[in-house]
Amino acid sequence: MKEERREIHTEDLVRPSAAADRAVLEREPVAGQETFSRPAEVERTVLFKDDESGQFRTRWTEVQSAFVDSPRSAVERADSLVAETMKRLAEMFSDERKKLEGQWDRGDNVTTEDLRVALQRYRAFFDRLLNV
Repeated sequence: MKEERREIHTEDLVRPSAAADRAVLEREPVAGQETFSRPAEVERTVLFKDDESGQFRTRWTEVQSAFVDSPRSAVERADSLVAETMKRLAEMFSDERKKLEGQWDRGDNVTTEDLRVALQRYRAFFDRLLNV
């Protein structure tokens, strides 16, 4: 049985606490509080497998092509595609976190190297978000 795909929109991704989240992210550093410096050059990591990335790009090309004949529909489809892409990224990061937490809960040894790689992936994605 094929799962029915519900179209999502960017507003579906906004939580009521988004304003509070922004306030925390935008606050000025506190004197004496440790801050992390960002590397001069942002490390590029692959976010999607080639086939998944290709599917998103193909769908984007279709959205752009449809703009001439139906601008409003194209913008609605663009919003949906962006929301779906953001949701997929959130799912991927959530899955990674669940795997790490599962290892911790079982008492498995999560190495510093595993955590370093996870943190690098978060940093690379975070920096890409801020530089878009």
